[in-house]
Amino acid sequence: MKIISINTTSPARVSLANGLTKIKSGIFKKPVSQPILLDYLGFESDGVGDTRIHGGKDMAVCVYCVDHFSYWEDKLQREILPGSFGENLSVSNMSERAVNIGDVFEIGSSQVEVSQPRQPCHKLNKVFNDQSMACSIKKTGFSGYYMRVLKPGVVKPGTLIKKVYQGHYSIEKANALLRKGGTNIQQMQELISLKALSDNWREMLKKRMNKYE
Repeated sequence: MKIISINTTSPARVSLANGLTKIKSGIFKKPVSQPILLDYLGFESDGVGDTRIHGGKDMAVCVYCVDHFSYWEDKLQREILPGSFGENLSVSNMSERAVNIGDVFEIGSSQVEVSQPRQPCHKLNKVFNDQSMACSIKKTGFSGYYMRVLKPGVVKPGTLIKKVYQGHYSIEKANALLRKGGTNIQQMQELISLKALSDNWREMLKKRMNKYE
């Protein structure tokens, strides 16, 4: 497990797709070449455009596995570079199947914990100029995921990642539950019970459970 790239940007008003409308966003992230501070709300010099749905302590770090890049390059017939999915960390050997909610990792002098899957938004359709992109991400389960910061520290590109605690509910399994509409009460209860689960996902699942009670 390794950090291939650390990607950041300051939120700015940017044009998406046809360029007619500008929105505030931090999705166009670029690799950094020097060691960088990772604090409780994310990497230094990084930010999000809409704090109502992005960022915060439970979603301080967005992670995407570069192992998926070849799939997207074949599908989209374009080059995929680190940061293309708006991720802070482009990593290797850390797919959604291999990573669990509650996994704790040491990266550099920091410590992070996996908190929830990433739910693709409409902006990715515009970034990739493909209106089916968000749907394709959901179908494949190649979503990426978020981490919270347990211990701030300095991280540099190329750093090896060390797992120090093993969770048991994979990102892949959580994605599959959501993709099927979240109707498996037992699985939802199991997921809700995880201390490491983000508040947003816990509330979302509780609302879904209430529909079936």
